[in-house]
Amino acid sequence: MRGAILLFPLLSLIGCKDQPDFDARYEKASAEIEARAKAMDADIAESEAAATVAGQTGAKPTPKIEPGGKIPRVAPEPLPETANPTNPPPSSGE
Repeated sequence: MRGAILLFPLLSLIGCKDQPDFDARYEKASAEIEARAKAMDADIAESEAAATVAGQTGAKPTPKIEPGGKIPRVAPEPLPETANPTNPPPSSGE
């Protein structure tokens, strides 16, 4: 029993690892987000290039994002005639 009591604190200290600090976790997360963003940009560029080659470029140019993440305002476009909102059919009351 004494051996277990003396062994428990030793095992507790061995099991505790030094956790990374905030700066290390932030750098790791930042690098991962940057890698994901670059991969997404590459995928978008590849699909745009394929669409250009196929002659299927979009009718509207995508708005340029200004520094600071702001997207310039554009005039709203009306809905197409086939997309008129409708009300649901009346309920039979049952």
